[in-house]
Amino acid sequence: MVPRYSRPAMTAIWSSENRYRIWWDIEVFAAEAMGEVGMIPAEDAATIRGAYDADVLGEIDVPAIDAIDAVTKHDVIAFLTWAGGKLGPERRWLHQGMTSSDVLDTSLAVQLKQSADLLLDDLDALLAVLKRRAFEHKLTPTIGRSHGIHAEPVTFGLKLAQAFAEFDRCRARLIAARADIATCAISGAVGTYANIDPAVEAHVAKKLGLLPEPTSTQVIPRDRHAMFFAALGVIASSVERLAVEIRHLQRTEVLEVEEYFAPGQKGSSAMPHKRNPVLTENLTGLARVVRAAVVPAMENVALWHERDISHSSVERFIGPDACITLDFALARLTGVIDKLLIYPERMQKNLDRMGGLIHSQRVLLALTQSGLSREDSYALVQRNAMKVWESDGQMQLLDLLKADPQVAERLSDAELEALFDLDYHFKRIDTIFARVFGGQD
Repeated sequence: MVPRYSRPAMTAIWSSENRYRIWWDIEVFAAEAMGEVGMIPAEDAATIRGAYDADVLGEIDVPAIDAIDAVTKHDVIAFLTWAGGKLGPERRWLHQGMTSSDVLDTSLAVQLKQSADLLLDDLDALLAVLKRRAFEHKLTPTIGRSHGIHAEPVTFGLKLAQAFAEFDRCRARLIAARADIATCAISGAVGTYANIDPAVEAHVAKKLGLLPEPTSTQVIPRDRHAMFFAALGVIASSVERLAVEIRHLQRTEVLEVEEYFAPGQKGSSAMPHKRNPVLTENLTGLARVVRAAVVPAMENVALWHERDISHSSVERFIGPDACITLDFALARLTGVIDKLLIYPERMQKNLDRMGGLIHSQRVLLALTQSGLSREDSYALVQRNAMKVWESDGQMQLLDLLKADPQVAERLSDAELEALFDLDYHFKRIDTIFARVFGGQD
């Protein structure tokens, strides 16, 4: 976790204080259920629950727990020793029939679920901004590019609608991953429930908003975690895709959009004129960090038999790092889109940059519809288009086509001029927007 790329709410989820607080919840809820099923004396279970309600732990003393851990070399035992010191003789019932993984895995499920909830809020905020700006520029003409080369006209609103649809899919994936990860295991050593009633697990799961793990060996199966981090990796890739688009569009030679440049901001220590796309460049880097969690999460799936701890050290890194980084990245991207400077005049200038070449397909289709073969139609248009290309847009495709006798045999000047109508390319924008946004503006 790097403070520069962290936000308080997500960081708090991964704090030691929150983790120990969840451990306490699990132990108390388990003891409460044990009292109900007769595993421990009901009066002692009630005493433990009463201490919980009275917040007997108070502020979690992380250094004190760490000091015990330095001796025990076991964090769960260290916590139980410290927490038990806040209770009377009833402390002997804490962790009855349980194993460390029951606490650790269930706690991690809670933290990942809490993180998913924040990330879903982040996605909702991003989707709202994308939608607003998509409708704002629904019919703002700009050039579509394939292979980085001018292709045919699109609108800037369509670019943002495409991003909206992508992040809407990301949201659905995260909802599914959240449901998949939100399982509870209180099944004891090797997951047989030999020393604990499954009713205890059901009670703890209900209290924590989780579902009981159908079969947990001694750990919750790590395919669930792999899917969760894979979903985060896909979201990060979508963040990078939009960030890269903005970076390309901010290049000096293009300059169709630009990150907001705040008063007093400096772009370069050497060159005072610079206004660099630093936020989206940063997002590209942060996306790499999130994706870096995916392969380790998948490698964690293959554990030895009913339990080993090869996954544990990995998850202590990737859990907080991936969630905290993605939370920051989504918030940053939302801010970028919200304040993005958009230059329609420059978009139009770039549309006109190549002498009408962007309308070449319409001419090709019109020639084929006039009865000429596709091959001959393509050759006619291409030979004129290449002259425009080689003139760097100084020639105009429409003028060359009008002067070409083989074209003139098929298409009148008026017909050719109609084929260069920019608005023609936008006749289906309403249809696309209806698909993406459900017909709502």
